[in-house]
Amino acid sequence: MVGTSELMESPFLDLNNGSSVVEKILAEGFNPASVVPEPLPPVVMTNGEDHGDGEEEVVVGGNIKIKKREIVLGRNVHTTCLAVTEPDANDEVTGDKDAFMASVLARYRKTLLEKTKYHLGYPYNLDFDYGALGQLQHFSINNLGDPFIESNYGVHSREFEVGVLDWFARLWEIEKEEYWGYITNCGTEGNLHGILVGREVFPDGILYASKESHYSVFKAARMYRMDCVKIATLVSGEIDCSDFKDKLLVNKDKPAIINVNIGTTVKGAVDDLDLVIQTLEESGFSHDRFYIHCDGALFGLMMPFVKRAPKVSFKKPIGSVSVSGHKFVGCPMPCGVQITRLEHINALSRNVEYLASRDATIMGSRNGHAPIFLWYTLNRKGYKGFQKEVQKCLRNAHYLKDRLRESGISAMLNELSSTVVFERPQDEEFVRRWQLACQGNIAHVVVMPNVTIEKLNVFLDELVEKRSTWYQVDKVQSPCIAAEIGAENCVCKIHTR
Repeated sequence: MVGTSELMESPFLDLNNGSSVVEKILAEGFNPASVVPEPLPPVVMTNGEDHGDGEEEVVVGGNIKIKKREIVLGRNVHTTCLAVTEPDANDEVTGDKDAFMASVLARYRKTLLEKTKYHLGYPYNLDFDYGALGQLQHFSINNLGDPFIESNYGVHSREFEVGVLDWFARLWEIEKEEYWGYITNCGTEGNLHGILVGREVFPDGILYASKESHYSVFKAARMYRMDCVKIATLVSGEIDCSDFKDKLLVNKDKPAIINVNIGTTVKGAVDDLDLVIQTLEESGFSHDRFYIHCDGALFGLMMPFVKRAPKVSFKKPIGSVSVSGHKFVGCPMPCGVQITRLEHINALSRNVEYLASRDATIMGSRNGHAPIFLWYTLNRKGYKGFQKEVQKCLRNAHYLKDRLRESGISAMLNELSSTVVFERPQDEEFVRRWQLACQGNIAHVVVMPNVTIEKLNVFLDELVEKRSTWYQVDKVQSPCIAAEIGAENCVCKIHTR
């Protein structure tokens, strides 16, 4: 049992009122298996008084009126934290601190299980089992420096890392002696590295990226002080090569560094790599005057297993490809893979005497566990296993899109995608419950291998029920989102006449 005196003195405080969270736990009768609901985002008050019940007082024409409070997005502030406390002198004897921490972790695990059950909006494959790798968690595995040059630090996993890189090199059709790469800490690092290589190859180059590219692409432009030109997109989210050509011609005197999306963040659109290359050539850019980085965070690993999908291949004049390891692959920690041409990497690589190695990575220390998780999954599933999972995701995505349309809900699904885009739910509690990603008037569900038909049915039934209260007959109509997903995918009253 946890000692009462220790709990009452613990500084795990509620930041809003200074009261002890532990006191609340004791008062409520602490159950380590219970789930703590996260508070909804607070509202920025203007001239109103908060009633604490979803309503506020506002002054209208000198009179006080009560109006419903709106939940403000982008203010997901946790109102409590788990403070770090100093152990008592007798903790080693009593074990009270260990017992308390165990109860906190048990409660947290229960929360994770509950959150995982209602996860649909972000591209993470939660269907994995790495129990066999638990034996390695006692080691500090760090892949310092270049994966292909061993450093003085001996507790590494380079043999696993290079095995994973070779697998992706075969997938993207580049010979072992022609590529260089490494396991990154996330997909953003892959983009940062790919664009950095492009800038080192062309120091005066201009970065071109569609406006629906991942935010990390524009972060890279700011970090590297690069000129960046945003390109318009089609309704699908794919890069508009007509606008791309116009902007290339304005800057014909400078080399081009291009980010090509293999699945955009919100709509899952795949830029036409062949058309991008053709547009560059038609605009007078020879292959030695442009560098293409392919951001394949999610679909970079799915597309090779889709029939009739265009190929992402180093047999084409591209400079680098990156993919996330914690998305479709299902690694439990953020990581990624970055592959580039060996001929480009000398511009970045530097000798590091301290490591007795060379380094051309963004980070110095790199998670040595991640390559082992990736190696383990790639070996267990192989090309056939991934192909089966891709087919399942695409099939279930079509099911979701069809069910939404049958229910009178505007929805779009790009041909090579498992991202289903639909009208944004009106209830932000519903959005948070299902952890939906929203932008403007639209939201999306990313159908991953762990998303079953049964889970989609629960989501659909709840959405249809909620909509019946949001959009009552002759009162409030469902929004028109033709501008976001195209008139052919919109089922508002305007487009269903």
